[in-house]
Amino acid sequence: MAKQLKIGNVLLENIYILGPMAGVTDLPFRLLCKEQGAGLLCMEMVSAKAILYNNKNTESLLEIHPEETPVSLQLFGSDPKIVSEMAKRIEERPFSILDINMGCPVPKVVRNGEGSALMKDPKLVYELVREVVRAIRKPVTVKIRKGFDEEHVNAVEIARIAEEAGAAAIAVHGRTREQYYSGRADWEIIRQVKEAVRIPVIGNGDVTSGERAAALREQTGCDGVMIARGAQGNPWIFSELLAYEETGAFPPRPDIDEIRSTMLRHARLQIEYKGNYLGIREMRKHVAWYTKGLRGAARLREQINRVESYEELEKILTVL
Repeated sequence: MAKQLKIGNVLLENIYILGPMAGVTDLPFRLLCKEQGAGLLCMEMVSAKAILYNNKNTESLLEIHPEETPVSLQLFGSDPKIVSEMAKRIEERPFSILDINMGCPVPKVVRNGEGSALMKDPKLVYELVREVVRAIRKPVTVKIRKGFDEEHVNAVEIARIAEEAGAAAIAVHGRTREQYYSGRADWEIIRQVKEAVRIPVIGNGDVTSGERAAALREQTGCDGVMIARGAQGNPWIFSELLAYEETGAFPPRPDIDEIRSTMLRHARLQIEYKGNYLGIREMRKHVAWYTKGLRGAARLREQINRVESYEELEKILTVL
């Protein structure tokens, strides 16, 4: 029986969470990860201002399929009034948890004082979390990094502030904003956060296998494990994590036929939700991830980058 995790009033079937990734954790990919057993699916981050101004592209980002619940919807923004009002505006949508992004390292987000830039302003963090918690009934969580840079490692302080403001859980990525996704994730900071707060702490960074997930839990005492880049082209990681937790052994990796059929199903879902033009183009990066390390992958990627239809994709993948 898998270990469960409770966030506010939401009980997750297991502790393994698909982390939010812009351009990756869209509805088609989330459905595949759900089928493999992910306990919680985090959506792509959504701009609170984009909701305020009824941005036409935002509606598709907010779409949730009945089969993928529970889902965590992630908002980013830095104005407590706007973020809390938009959280209230969308509360009736079928997400279970609302997450506030304080981890995104992308320059245009940081320049606006949003994402990981929020970690530089503890007072604003408190106001933002408090206002969102007051505005909605659903649990509010926060995703942070180790700190903005090595001179300002303040994950423990920010976690305490978020807890005091009413956050139901906190996810910690063990890298600073300056590191982006390079170098090794610092799991020690996750342990320090876990010791500093009473709310559940979700560890994030460098989990690519059942062994790594077990090591993260052992070293940090974290309550949940978030997998982001480790799931790219690898939705099977969730069934592997569950199998490893239960048996201590790795199930066999998917064979070429299963990888191929999953890629094609992923492509069909992309086309269904985004249309042929966008769906096929979005699949190009996913195919590169799915086929990484396979024989002839480099040559395949060259061909994939020119693919414009499902039929072309299917034909190219027959050579795998």
